[in-house]
Amino acid sequence: MNSSTDLWPHKPVDVGLVGAGPWARAMHARMLAAGPETRLTAVWARRPEAARQLATLHGARSAASFDELLDQCEAVAFAVPPSVQAQLAPLAAKRGKAVLLEKPLGPDLPSAQRVADAVLSSGVVSQLVLTKRYHPTTVAFLDAARTRHITGARSCYLHGAFLGGDFATGWRLEHGALLDLGPHLIDLLDTAVGPITSIRSTGDSRRWIELSCEHDNGAVSQASLSGVVAVPRSVTRVELFGAEPPLVYDTAEIDHEECWPILRRAFATAVRTGRSTELDAARGLYLQRLIDQATQL
Repeated sequence: MNSSTDLWPHKPVDVGLVGAGPWARAMHARMLAAGPETRLTAVWARRPEAARQLATLHGARSAASFDELLDQCEAVAFAVPPSVQAQLAPLAAKRGKAVLLEKPLGPDLPSAQRVADAVLSSGVVSQLVLTKRYHPTTVAFLDAARTRHITGARSCYLHGAFLGGDFATGWRLEHGALLDLGPHLIDLLDTAVGPITSIRSTGDSRRWIELSCEHDNGAVSQASLSGVVAVPRSVTRVELFGAEPPLVYDTAEIDHEECWPILRRAFATAVRTGRSTELDAARGLYLQRLIDQATQL
């Protein structure tokens, strides 16, 4: 993936944003408005005043309806709860709009399947906002992991955002860490260690949940997830073990601001070339199937 400081040889992709909440304000809107690969053309949200404020801040229009938003863009970014994304993303795909999707695709496997099916049948470009995957440190870690014979792994994704504040939202408090944090960590383990063939869980996703994964190469991995622990800062750590010294991935020193221009360029390139990256809706459905499997007794 190239840096967005490189010259962008194409017309900017006109993107409409669905949502005007904390994540839309903190990341989506300013990332898409920054260009040069994209241009934020319109914002629509269920709260019109919030949509107007966010749109005005970034020089975009406030759409009066979702249909109006679709009329003003060629791609749609979603920064809404999974249930809303699962309802609206298929409509955008059927209108021929490329989609920038949050994880999880939906609140459950059937809704995620509908999103992925709509993307596939419409033939539109899709991309997941698995933020860590766009950071150079993550790319280097996964490249190094591919050279290893891994016997086992342990990992964690822990933070206290669900204890209160902007991100202690209804769907996160209802479903807990597995649905919100799980896609990130499961994706990293599946990519670094090898495809996951079996996954089981113990604990309570709204408090602390442990995952045990079996991989197709015989390796076994463990993952700890919680959004309600008082840690000084979010912790994401993966340790890979084998005959060589451990390979460790830790986000403690990562500046997530480095992810956004890489993510933006990857999406815009996919739209302009008509070719999705590996982090597409099909990948989102794959991760949701693993999450669903983990919840089965």
